[in-house]
Amino acid sequence: MNGDVQTKKPRLTPHNPVTVVLGTQWGDEGKGKIVDMLASDVDICCRCQGGNNAGHTVVVDGKSYAFHLLPSGIVNEKCVAVIGNGVVVHIQDLFDEIQRNEDKGLKNWQNRLIISDRAHIVFDVHQTVDGLQESGRGKNLIGTTKKGIGPAYSSKATRNGLRMGDLIGNFDVFTEKFEKLIDYYRMHHPDLKIDVPAQLAKYKELREKVRPFVKDTIPFLARAIKEGKNVLIEGAQSNILDIDFGLYPYVTSSNCSIGGVCTGLGIPPHVIGDVFGVVKAYLTRVGSGGFPTELHCELGESLRNQGHEYGVTTGRPRRVGWLDMVMLRYSQMINGFTEIAITKLDILDTFKEVKIGIAYELDGKKNYDSFPAIDEDLKRVKVDYLTLPGWQTDTSSARKFSDLPTNAQQYVYKIQELIGVKVRWIGVGQARESIIEVC
Repeated sequence: MNGDVQTKKPRLTPHNPVTVVLGTQWGDEGKGKIVDMLASDVDICCRCQGGNNAGHTVVVDGKSYAFHLLPSGIVNEKCVAVIGNGVVVHIQDLFDEIQRNEDKGLKNWQNRLIISDRAHIVFDVHQTVDGLQESGRGKNLIGTTKKGIGPAYSSKATRNGLRMGDLIGNFDVFTEKFEKLIDYYRMHHPDLKIDVPAQLAKYKELREKVRPFVKDTIPFLARAIKEGKNVLIEGAQSNILDIDFGLYPYVTSSNCSIGGVCTGLGIPPHVIGDVFGVVKAYLTRVGSGGFPTELHCELGESLRNQGHEYGVTTGRPRRVGWLDMVMLRYSQMINGFTEIAITKLDILDTFKEVKIGIAYELDGKKNYDSFPAIDEDLKRVKVDYLTLPGWQTDTSSARKFSDLPTNAQQYVYKIQELIGVKVRWIGVGQARESIIEVC
């Protein structure tokens, strides 16, 4: 690393014009900030999976935009935003989100938003059932946001879901399919209260509102890639929330690792170039389940408050702890990050020392890179820590690597060494300019 900042565009070529930004931990790493930075140089920004159970915050000119379904890149007025087939969409929530961000200054989105006709719809009944299922788990809560995401993906898997193409197609056929979906849920939840005529009337109105944005996104993206357009893909959630690779069952309902990019947008793997992993300088999570490096003390409370660790979507406080290198190496093996971004380094400014979990010990065996598949095992691991001196200096005004205190530089070097991937960016604040590019 050297201390100078240079303005660089993502390294894109006609053969791999697609750049991907993914979370490496339990989500909330600050992916929106990295996406916003990169989106100024791209033509298209896409969401490939998840729903409005995730939130990305982007701060532009002092205004804080909160995105849940919209790709964060829509802030760039030259960027087309694509909601892919792998996303599940609650249509009213989408338009409410658009309105909130329009009120804050989002402009000219009408000609820049495309929604896949293969994207599944999240209905109000999905949200109701989500709440019923979560409350029925008793003390074994997963921590769902109750936004209906899991039930919508369940409908997709059991083949009784409805897609955007169904809605804008023959409405009589849509009605028949919708009634069958409600019958299915009433069979499992006899006391379910759903006003079907009112719901159908609502979707008849939303049908015309959403129609201009619904298209077949697969040929659109294929043409764009063939023409050499720069495409940025914004992952929601993170690797440890992936339905296959995350800490099951405390996971989301989609593939938020690299494989979900291809299945959620219909693009071939060979067009993907850089895969940027976003790493928060410490660790947070929401919901239940194991958390080996969690801090249950005043230090943890201080970290939570300084980092404003409360959910964008739910407002609930996040659990906090030290950086976990076993988790990061596991994420690297799955996703093959070409470079990483470290966010919220400034939140550690006041600490006398900082720690990194470098290994797990379970049943007398030490492990450096295998993240347990079973939550019960994760709860039993003992963590080996590397302790580094803190820097106790304000880093929020740093704009090049050499501006950082020596101990902060050493913390970054150590992360790079332990994960084996080059650090490309370091975030030291919320604003667009509060980021250091490491050359």
